[in-house]
Amino acid sequence: QVQLVESGGGLVQAGGSLRLSCAASGRTFSSFVMAWFRQAPGKEREFVAAINRGAGGTYAAESVKGRFTISRDNAKNTVYLQMNSLKPEDTAVYYCAVGGLFSQRRDDYGYWGQGTQVTVSS
Repeated sequence: QVQLVESGGGLVQAGGSLRLSCAASGRTFSSFVMAWFRQAPGKEREFVAAINRGAGGTYAAESVKGRFTISRDNAKNTVYLQMNSLKPEDTAVYYCAVGGLFSQRRDDYGYWGQGTQVTVSS
């Protein structure tokens, strides 16, 4: 069993930055693929970024490339999402997830956090 706890969400003006954190417990963190997804009101949950196990290659959705950076600290069992140049359309609940495949498909992730709200005002 894996427990995930996100933090770092909040209200920010357009152009601002936030850093989300996701602390994992219960198993060997470095062996997991980690990802961030988001869900805006009335929309489906969508992929944001993923980082592979170990040293961690990364992949990000086109909508956030160049603005968001995913990283991990295996010693702290934590994955981060640094979000810069935020836009109102980035407003959503952000979820971290644990999976076995380096993928952008929701079905490849079996454990999810409770989510943290990010609101970007114009």
